[in-house]
Amino acid sequence: MFNAPRPNPEDLPTPAQLRRSTVLAALGAVAIAVCVVMPAEYGDDPTGVGALLGLTEMGEIKSQLAREAEEDHASLWRRGLQGAAALLVGSAQAQEAWRDEFSFTLQPGESAEWKLMMTEGQTAQYLMTVEGGRVNFDLHGHGGGQSETYERGRGSTGSEGAILAPFDGEHGWFWRNRDSQPVTVTVQLRGEYAELKQMD
Repeated sequence: MFNAPRPNPEDLPTPAQLRRSTVLAALGAVAIAVCVVMPAEYGDDPTGVGALLGLTEMGEIKSQLAREAEEDHASLWRRGLQGAAALLVGSAQAQEAWRDEFSFTLQPGESAEWKLMMTEGQTAQYLMTVEGGRVNFDLHGHGGGQSETYERGRGSTGSEGAILAPFDGEHGWFWRNRDSQPVTVTVQLRGEYAELKQMD
């Protein structure tokens, strides 16, 4: 049987050396967390080192993407509720003809905004089609100091659904053409709303 020789006590680290190594390791871990991890993961750069290393921008992008993903998830959930509410409106409204229709053409870089005047609890159904390209849009409402985004679309060629007004005010779309060619947007509407207007 092989027995390893006992180490020489003089070769072993002293308790003071062990404590110093532990403290240095802890300080190193804190420095890495503050100077590298926080800027790269959260965009938080208290020392400025992250900006020098190009990590802060990466962290800000990650945080922005996380916020957008959370907003998109919430928007899908709200849209599902809106769709369910639209089904409960009743067969009479579901079968009625479109009440209003409007079209407009956006040149590259141009934008447009249309709104429905609605009171709390009213529901309007819509069908949006895009010809000639794609558009970015934001379906939202605001009024009485309140605002809410219902849906956002990027590179959209159309959308269909319902708007269930959670408060009195203006509810509708903002479109922008980010493509390199003109696009034509057509929206058909029916349901409960007092007025349809194009915003300046």
